[in-house]
Amino acid sequence: MSPIKIQRITSGAAPFAGGAAAILLAIAIVSAPESSFAASLQGLKLWWTLVFPALLPFLILSEMLTASGAVHGFGVMLEPLMKRVFRLPGASGWTLALGMTAGFPAGAGAVMQLHKQGRITDKEAGRLASLAHYASPVTVLIVVGAAFLHSPASGYALLAIHWLAGLSAGCTSALFAGRSQHQSTAIQEQAHRKKASLLTRVYRAAAGARAQDGRSFGRLLGESVGSSVQNLMIVGGYMIIFAVVIHIAASALPQLPQALVSSLLEIHLGSYALTAGTTALPALNSMNTLTAAWLSAALAWSGICGQLQALTLLKQAGVRYLSYAAIRLLHGAYAFLFTLLLWKPLLNLQTNVQPVINATDEHLPAVTLSPVTVWRSIPQLAALEALILLLLLTLSAAVYIMASFRRPSA
Repeated sequence: MSPIKIQRITSGAAPFAGGAAAILLAIAIVSAPESSFAASLQGLKLWWTLVFPALLPFLILSEMLTASGAVHGFGVMLEPLMKRVFRLPGASGWTLALGMTAGFPAGAGAVMQLHKQGRITDKEAGRLASLAHYASPVTVLIVVGAAFLHSPASGYALLAIHWLAGLSAGCTSALFAGRSQHQSTAIQEQAHRKKASLLTRVYRAAAGARAQDGRSFGRLLGESVGSSVQNLMIVGGYMIIFAVVIHIAASALPQLPQALVSSLLEIHLGSYALTAGTTALPALNSMNTLTAAWLSAALAWSGICGQLQALTLLKQAGVRYLSYAAIRLLHGAYAFLFTLLLWKPLLNLQTNVQPVINATDEHLPAVTLSPVTVWRSIPQLAALEALILLLLLTLSAAVYIMASFRRPSA
């Protein structure tokens, strides 16, 4: 059977498969309404205490900065890095920094803002969304590091490996991507751009994007808040549905650890299950390297729910699930390998790391998630995003200098 026929059969059967899954889910909910209701409340509580307060400020900030032209100004300075290393437009550098700082699906939302402005193509939107898909530092540092492992140093090590693995996966995917249309256009305009100074090009890019948007500050603020809240409502709906699905799967497959099922389907609920001590994984408080590697791979995979959240926001770009999930698997493979290699060296370098939240060691086992706890971390996350942008700018300058030395003289 040819691949074309297989694709036709698959696309034709997809609606029926979705309908059958919905019917089975409805039957399972009706057969156990009380437990399903309790599971949905668990997902709602986790969304309200962790996801909503952590993502809302960054989603609003991202849309406002994109409309104001600041993102495009940064993009001019990040062009050498993003184009030569990741084969993406320079404006995508802000999206990468946002995804690393705020976590999914904030990166996907920023991707769609660039896509609506015509700055990236459909293919570039898919690759950029995969590159900017990271677990939130709030999840890695507070939930996994402080509350679950009772070790902030372990949280920082996991976060560093998580970022390194994601960038490595992005570089690998760029090797199989052809030259983008924006790269070809940039090459044609290279002589004209060389005549202008860097500051002039930054100003022109920012002013042009601002003029293209044209919204007043009041309208921009209102639409940014409304759009961000709407996107977070979609995220909350996914988390509630998957909380019920996880409960049903755990009941149908009791031999599997609940944390394993939760992490496969929804990473926030998987972290919550680990924090609540419901996992059957051995000796996680005394993390061995192999266990840390599996945990790191699970964070990189981010759960099917997290992937669907991003794909929902990317619907207009036509990003396909299989290609998106393939990058998540590649991210997980790199995370597993890097954890095996770097786990103990990173922990040895962090013997004096302070806890993420202001608590002493005896208080760490009692860490509870609340909007107040997450909001207290917002200034640190903002500083972290500024640091990431600075590092990206430094790397971009280094790439530009190296390319200048390799460029043949006229």
